[in-house]
Amino acid sequence: MARFRYRMQSILNIKLKMETQAKQEFAMAKIALDNEEQKLQNLVERRLSYEDEARRLLYGGLHVNKIRESKEAVRCMDEYIREQEKRVQKAQELLERARVRLQEVMMERKTHEKLREKAFEEFLQEESRRESKEIDELTSYTYGQKAGEV
Repeated sequence: MARFRYRMQSILNIKLKMETQAKQEFAMAKIALDNEEQKLQNLVERRLSYEDEARRLLYGGLHVNKIRESKEAVRCMDEYIREQEKRVQKAQELLERARVRLQEVMMERKTHEKLREKAFEEFLQEESRRESKEIDELTSYTYGQKAGEV
């Protein structure tokens, strides 16, 4: 039996490598997004603690400087949170681009795998026809030899 060789195997191998690379890029984008979201969560928690401290100072004794500092800290945290939300948005956009690229690369790979499967099926059919032809020729030859003996 002949050996099957897919003539576009090198292209399929490249598509597999591209898919692996796209998966790694997607994973890195996801990790970056998770990190940015965690930073945002930490800033929000810090802001809440500053608000709690401001409320506590307002209901306790009146320490004007501490109240101002607390309100300034809350204002600064609001600004940091806005900046961090922008970073989170950017990370989400990068993740979406990586997801789309991964999806495209996977579709290309699957297309080439389908082409390979189809080529393999054609190869098997051709081999089956070749074997049938050889069997027919052998049967004809054997029958011709027996007919010549009689």
